[in-house]
Amino acid sequence: MSFHISQLKAEGEFKANMAKFKIVLSDPETGKAQKIELEEARAVPLIGRKIGEIIDGTILGLSGYKIQITGGTDKDGFPMRPDIHGGVRRRVIVGSGPGFKPKRKGERRRKMLRGNVITEEIVQINMKIVEKPKVKAKKEKAEEKKEEKEEKKEEKEEAAAEEKKPEGEKAE
Repeated sequence: MSFHISQLKAEGEFKANMAKFKIVLSDPETGKAQKIELEEARAVPLIGRKIGEIIDGTILGLSGYKIQITGGTDKDGFPMRPDIHGGVRRRVIVGSGPGFKPKRKGERRRKMLRGNVITEEIVQINMKIVEKPKVKAKKEKAEEKKEEKEEKKEEKEEAAAEEKKPEGEKAE
C-alpha cells in the first residue's frame, strides 16, 4: 500500500521536520557558557544564517545583546566550517582548523565536514556575545526607584509625625 505525502498530511500522520537547536552561548568576558534550546517557530529565524553573522539577541530571548554565530555541528556530529559554502556536507582535504587537528607538521586529511550555513540538519549552534546592553540605563532606573522609595518613606514619616502631635498643635 503506497501513500502520497499530500494524503498523509490530510490524515494528520505526516509530521514535518521542524528545526530544533541547542544553542551554546559563550560570554568571553566571564568565560562562562550557557545552553539554550530553541524549537519550532523560535528556531526558524536562525535557518539560512552563516557562521560569522552578528544577530540580535531577541531571537534567544536576550534583548539588547548582539550575538555572533561561531560554528556548530549537524545531526551526525560533523562540525560546521566557515570556508565551506552552503549548507551541504562534503568530504574536503583539510590541514587545520575546525574538524581536524594534525598530528604531524604539514599533515592533511580528507574529512567529512558541514558547510557554513545553518539548515534544519544542524543540531548544535555555537555563539558568543559580542555586545551587551548598556548598563547605564539600568543603573539610572535603579537609582530612580531608590529615590522614589525614599520620597515615599519621608511622606509616610511626615504623616505619622502629624498624627502623633497633640490636637492643639494640629490646628496651627
